[in-house]
Amino acid sequence: MKIYNATGYLIILFYLLACVYSAPAHMGPWTGLFIGAVYFLFCWFLGGLYLADVLHLGIAHRSLDYKEWFVKAVTIVNNTFAIYVNPITWVNRHRLHHKNSDHDGDPNKVSGDGFWRTLYLCLLPYRCQENLATDDILQSRTFRAVASPVFVVLAQTATFCLLWKLVGSLKFTLVMWLGARVFGWWVNMVQNYWTHTRKFGYRRYDDERDNAMNIGEWLPVTATFSACLQNNHHHYQTLLRLSHDESEYDFGYLTVKAMKRLGLVKATAKGLIIPKDVALAALDF
Repeated sequence: MKIYNATGYLIILFYLLACVYSAPAHMGPWTGLFIGAVYFLFCWFLGGLYLADVLHLGIAHRSLDYKEWFVKAVTIVNNTFAIYVNPITWVNRHRLHHKNSDHDGDPNKVSGDGFWRTLYLCLLPYRCQENLATDDILQSRTFRAVASPVFVVLAQTATFCLLWKLVGSLKFTLVMWLGARVFGWWVNMVQNYWTHTRKFGYRRYDDERDNAMNIGEWLPVTATFSACLQNNHHHYQTLLRLSHDESEYDFGYLTVKAMKRLGLVKATAKGLIIPKDVALAALDF
């Protein structure tokens, strides 16, 4: 088993065991396991929807056009009740990542950064040298409010206290709170380290300008909403699906198609363009 898979499965296993161990007496271990799993899945799914589908393909690359109320609602709900990610700085870092991928100016990682350095950069990335996040929606009241330090402190503190109140145990709350965020850290490492280090994964396109790789196993693809198909994505950034062959599992694209059926999103013109070197007869969108 690859190291990134083993690490991910171990984090999930230890999280669930910690939930069983720390569950308060009035709840019992099995109820604690159930509640811990529900909280974990809630944070993962909402975070993936927010980052991979809405911020990434919807705003950063403009491959998808979401209903504006939906974008703002997902942004508020995720950053209040799940794992906080500043939408404005994230979009800016991501655009700079593509502009300078694996080179100076990439806020996520440069080519010489190893595992431990990248682990640190997931929490405290390099300073951005430009501002590429000037979209109208990023300057809206909603996004500016969510991006403020006051919102971070008030929303996350209130949600933590609410969770503590609901489960009736500080220890159990800390296990769930920290455990979900450790898993999010691993997701970040999949995208920033393992799919940007050439000894992992595979390359569909031999692009020499970056180290982007594809990792196609079930857990990384599901956990990252397909963002671990980095070689595909870097080769053609605006395509609305990250899989470039029908044989590639693409969980993120399945969620986008589900939102399309609900009338929440449509493709942009550039999101629909299939380059000649992409092995897809149609997008099936």
